[in-house]
Amino acid sequence: MNWLELVGWAGSALLVWSLLQTRILRLRALNLMGCLILIGYNGAVHVWPMVGLNVVLAVINVWYLRKMLATRHDEETYQVVEVGTDDAFLAHTLRVHAADVARFNPDFHWDPADGRRSAFLVVRADEVVGVVVSHAEPGGVAQIDLDYVTQRFRDFTPGEFVYRRSSLFTDRGFRRVVSPPGMVAPYYHRLGFRPEGDTYVLDLPAPA
Repeated sequence: MNWLELVGWAGSALLVWSLLQTRILRLRALNLMGCLILIGYNGAVHVWPMVGLNVVLAVINVWYLRKMLATRHDEETYQVVEVGTDDAFLAHTLRVHAADVARFNPDFHWDPADGRRSAFLVVRADEVVGVVVSHAEPGGVAQIDLDYVTQRFRDFTPGEFVYRRSSLFTDRGFRRVVSPPGMVAPYYHRLGFRPEGDTYVLDLPAPA
């Protein structure tokens, strides 16, 4: 097996691996890389139908990647819906994703009867992409109990629509937001939070 065949096998392996990804952004990016490698390989061995196929697939991937990146901060694409803590659909969402929630928020314990809490669903069209649950602490502090993003959208930051792109906290008189304790792989530095001990803190502007 020469080096050119190794390139072809590597491109094919990357293409297959991309299809195993649960994160849609990563899937498209890896698929695009695999297509580009196979375009070069098939062009070198003069297999033009496969060159054409991978060119088409690469263009499709570029189109979807451009669309996803262009709308990742778009308020028209992602909406925040407040729901009651006793909401049946919220309970269903937490139940379906229970194992994944526990993986990234091991300190979170759900009690639908806890009336202190507020719950928000971040949705893209009719698909839930995130869940945020919080409660009030003294001094105008909103303590986040759960900040969960579904696997498909984990390369994005849908929580920003709760923290920075809405007045959900400021309208309730909160002056700061504190991240969940013990959260695995927090992403708050990407949203303007500052580290404070083992947590991240966002200071909110005074309501207009």
